[in-house]
Amino acid sequence: MTPTLTTLLAHLSTLAHQRLTPYFPQPETKQQTLSLTKLADDGSPLAQFIHQNGLTLQEYTILAIGLIPHLQPHFFDGLMREFLPSGGDFTQIGGTRGTHFRGFLPTGETALFLLAGEDMAQRAAVQQLFSADHFFSRKKILWLEDVTPGEPAMSGRVVLAPEYVDLFTTGKVVPPRFSTLFPAERVETNLDWSDLVLSPQTLEQVQELLVWLRHGQTLLNEYGLGKRIKPGFRSLFWGPPGTGKTLTAGLLGKHSGRDVYKIDLSMVVSKFIGETEKNLASLFDRAENKDWILFFDEADALFGKRTGVRDAHDKYANQEVSYLLQRVETYGGLVILASNFKSNIDEAFIRRFQSIIHFPMPRPAERLRLWQQSFPDKLMPNGQTNLTTLAQQYELSGAAILNIVQFACLRALERGKETIMDADLKEGISREFGKGGKIVG
Repeated sequence: MTPTLTTLLAHLSTLAHQRLTPYFPQPETKQQTLSLTKLADDGSPLAQFIHQNGLTLQEYTILAIGLIPHLQPHFFDGLMREFLPSGGDFTQIGGTRGTHFRGFLPTGETALFLLAGEDMAQRAAVQQLFSADHFFSRKKILWLEDVTPGEPAMSGRVVLAPEYVDLFTTGKVVPPRFSTLFPAERVETNLDWSDLVLSPQTLEQVQELLVWLRHGQTLLNEYGLGKRIKPGFRSLFWGPPGTGKTLTAGLLGKHSGRDVYKIDLSMVVSKFIGETEKNLASLFDRAENKDWILFFDEADALFGKRTGVRDAHDKYANQEVSYLLQRVETYGGLVILASNFKSNIDEAFIRRFQSIIHFPMPRPAERLRLWQQSFPDKLMPNGQTNLTTLAQQYELSGAAILNIVQFACLRALERGKETIMDADLKEGISREFGKGGKIVG
């Protein structure tokens, strides 16, 4: 444990004892002065965060309250046993119990009690630290969990964002895990721009996205354009499957130093009213201020055209699209929608895209490059294979060509050879066309 974390524990313990002692007098209680000057400058992520953000003592304490369940889970239970050895409740300190974790979890009431006691003016000031305009909330660092309607808002649990828990306790941020709460997978690639075969026009438009990723924030913030236009950048990738849309998104992230997350829309869209919006809110809230690239593949499922309202289902489906439009427009990073057909996307989204990039099927010259790049060095076609002829004769996407090469390579390895037969490639082509119900002549 770093000196800064040790100091944080000591600070919270001292503060809790000072607040509880008037209610449960303890013999020889030492009163200590609380100060941020005692913080160790150990270079840890927590110390850097405190100094870089110029935290006040109250903000530092709230951060400690949010971190303590992850750092010392039974801190508050041990504290209450010290002051209430025979058991019992002390409602002024707030707190709640989790679904799986049965220990004391601090709430907004806990923060109010520790920082303000019964002083109403101070309690009102502390509440402002949980407001939507405080940087804790704006940057999705720390917030209060929503409560059941009618209950006091401050009875919500103090939640520290998972990435900050990781950063402060382990020194690094662990990427979010794919789950129902985060239905997105990270897109990574070992390939480079030289491996991406696109038409010159498409590649030029893709490079424009890279320019925005490099200079967009400078343009918005330092040059003041952010006062006139909405944050972020929205782009539509459209074209047949296998033409490089996902690889392009991965390369944009790789060369701009940003994480790319591909959203699984099957886990976002729900038949239950309000659930789709809830899932989207959770996703965008998690992504906010992370500068992630969000990639919605097969976006037609959620970004499709709104319909005339014939029944309640149409009404709520249109509400989902409207809500999504709102969240996409206010997201500060790059959002990419991918679709097979441009015409499938709602016009309200089309009007708001800064770029619309067509990924057409590769032309013969591009297909030849794809064939040439796809074979591993140790497994090459025999002399009977004419790749130029294959590229001219068969209209295939890059993904389809890779599938065919993989099929032919496996056939060669099964024979114990390191030469790919022309017949294997032809059979692979026939199988690939057969997926779409086509017959190769």
